[in-house]
Amino acid sequence: MDVLRAASAIGPLPCILTTATRNKTQFPKSIFHNLNLKLPALTRNGSKSRLFMTLSSTPSSTMESIEPPMPELEADGREKERFDWYSQWYPVMPVCDLDKRVPHGKKVLGLDLVVWWDKNENEWKVFDDTCPHRLAPLSEGRIDQWGRLQCVYHGWCFNGNGDCKIIPQAPLDGPPVHTFKKACVAVYPSVVQHDIVWVWPNADPQYKDIITKKKPPYIPELDDPSFSRPMGNRDLPFGYEFLIENLMDFAHLPYAHYGIIRTPTPKVKVDREGGRPLDMKVKKLDINGFVEQEWGNSNFIAPCIIHTFADAEVDEENHRLMLIFMCVPVSPGNSRLIWIFPRKFGVWIDQIVPRWMFHIGVNLVLDSDLYLLHVEERKIMEIGATNWQKACFLPTKSDAMVVGFRRWFNKYAGSEIDWKGKYSGALPPSPPREQLMDRYWSHVVNCKSCNSAYKGLKALEVMLQIMSVILIGIIVVTKQKMMSMVAKTTMVSMAIICFAASKWLAHFIYKNFHYHGYNHAFH
Repeated sequence: MDVLRAASAIGPLPCILTTATRNKTQFPKSIFHNLNLKLPALTRNGSKSRLFMTLSSTPSSTMESIEPPMPELEADGREKERFDWYSQWYPVMPVCDLDKRVPHGKKVLGLDLVVWWDKNENEWKVFDDTCPHRLAPLSEGRIDQWGRLQCVYHGWCFNGNGDCKIIPQAPLDGPPVHTFKKACVAVYPSVVQHDIVWVWPNADPQYKDIITKKKPPYIPELDDPSFSRPMGNRDLPFGYEFLIENLMDFAHLPYAHYGIIRTPTPKVKVDREGGRPLDMKVKKLDINGFVEQEWGNSNFIAPCIIHTFADAEVDEENHRLMLIFMCVPVSPGNSRLIWIFPRKFGVWIDQIVPRWMFHIGVNLVLDSDLYLLHVEERKIMEIGATNWQKACFLPTKSDAMVVGFRRWFNKYAGSEIDWKGKYSGALPPSPPREQLMDRYWSHVVNCKSCNSAYKGLKALEVMLQIMSVILIGIIVVTKQKMMSMVAKTTMVSMAIICFAASKWLAHFIYKNFHYHGYNHAFH
């Protein structure tokens, strides 16, 4: 019940917590083929099954819960499994934010990718963002009149299979050098599911038909036409693992997002913000993720998806809200968030209200703890990710999902993402705060709705300024006797209003599309 109250109480977001029935929300066996959702039984002596991960408020059990997994937990009767980061599907971008007329440069798992629309095959393609000629980025190119991806450095063109179709500098009567294997571009397997482009980060030909063997995680509600599916994306200046654990941490909502997200008022308030104990427990942690089914219902589908919803008993009117977060590892110190907030009520709202209005609220929520996570990551990296359990003190059950993720990250990934040796492990330097929290390059340019709104509002700002100047000019050049005092006063007033409106609009644009300086001390 608390989950639904928290969800429906949040202001700026179109929907916050999800209501989906535990028995109605199904995932295909291909996604959880190793994840048994039945809870393991208790042993006769009353101790928990080894696959349970709990947190207790008592010091002794708390310390036990945050210690690294014991050897028997690692083995669990079989050889230790290692998570293969390059044998997974990763979401790249929502289709609604991709322009079919231009190629788009994206980075996933340290790989530079170019996403482009192949009109000859009517599907999105994902290539290595490197021209084989002189390694220029293909994402800076164009799609030519024949629907081929063209490198604008020297004009080499490629079809949807990555084959080079023309090298303008090669003589027509000479050898067909464009057919050589070295002239081809690496093509990554890709698919559109849930209106999102997904990529398999291995261009080896053996994975060309990987979609027939393994599909991206499937969430039925995202294909249900009775649901609204508002979505968006943003690049964030902290790593994948810190994005994941922050979205799993419900206890920070009353504090980091105070005044932005409304949370249930506890029976006994210990402070202004209304923090309270959360009885959370992670169950069935394995290489595919884990499930939390005590305080609410949250599934972590490794490596990217957090799917949160509420029990059927709290959904008496079949409102069914849910939160779906897709967290993409980009590079050390950088990640991408794709959010989807499906709901079964007020579907008409999304047909009237443009997405950019909702994104203002979502971005404010993201900004309110962005700097905290950026600094936290650097402190953790200083002590070493493997020492996370020793450096952080987590004495309550409210941190169960955070601990659960760290255990998964430690047990199956060795507390690190496999970047294939591309990075040294050092984080990029911290930019000035205004640049760190800039919304324009991290969101606006990557969102069709916000980008269109930004251009429209900027044009309106200029028009208001021009109108103000024109009105003043008319007053100046018009002879005194040719204009009544009433007309002159009216035009002066209109000029002032236009100028003031342009200034207000400039402030609105800067605050919502560039930088919103968030100071917790004044909230």
